[in-house]
Amino acid sequence: MTNQDASRPACKGPAVLRPVIDRRRCEGKEDCVRVCPYGVFEMGKLDGEQKAALPLIPYRLKAWAHGWTQAFATKADQCHGCGLCVAACPEKAIKLETVP
Repeated sequence: MTNQDASRPACKGPAVLRPVIDRRRCEGKEDCVRVCPYGVFEMGKLDGEQKAALPLIPYRLKAWAHGWTQAFATKADQCHGCGLCVAACPEKAIKLETVP
């Protein structure tokens, strides 16, 4: 094992865990996009149904203030469960769940 390998988090492998983003917390700061070595996340705009699902105060107003932009786990099946996204998210909006 090289020093670089020792510094990497222990991953579970693809499709064992998947990231779940709490729409009430995400502020679209892109930290998850930057740290994910597997390209799981992309930034995007909330659609009408996603906007309507947020309670008006404070969550819909907060999402509006951030331009309705949030992170989306568009390639969740590529997640290796390393947890870098969870650690990087300043809003603690991401958790890893076991794939059923």
